[in-house]
Amino acid sequence: MTSSSKRAVQADGAPRALGPYSQAIVANGMVYCAGQIPLDPATGDLVEGGIAEQTHQVLRNLRAVLKAAGSDLDRAVKTTVFLKSMDSFTAMNEVYGRPEYFGAHPPARSTVEVARLPREALVEIEIVALA
Repeated sequence: MTSSSKRAVQADGAPRALGPYSQAIVANGMVYCAGQIPLDPATGDLVEGGIAEQTHQVLRNLRAVLKAAGSDLDRAVKTTVFLKSMDSFTAMNEVYGRPEYFGAHPPARSTVEVARLPREALVEIEIVALA
């Protein structure tokens, strides 16, 4: 891959994109992941449960996309977390902070409350990682 090229990523272990965008783009040694919501990749349905279950599913989906790109969550350098309600921050953070996701050095992060997410999800996360 030349320094100016980019490659689209499609992971079988993650839900298909809901619109005209790529799950991720690999460019210049970086992986730029589109936001993932808590869809079960097998059914395409929103997972049942609250913010903890949804956060686990989002991170599993992102891991699948990153692996398809030749990376993983422990190579993440920046995330953005979109929450339906900041009241969910503590419960989301408990799941997000588990060492099985980002290891000992979690990425830089922004967390914002939004009015609405696709499919009425409670959380969406996007990631930028090293390829």
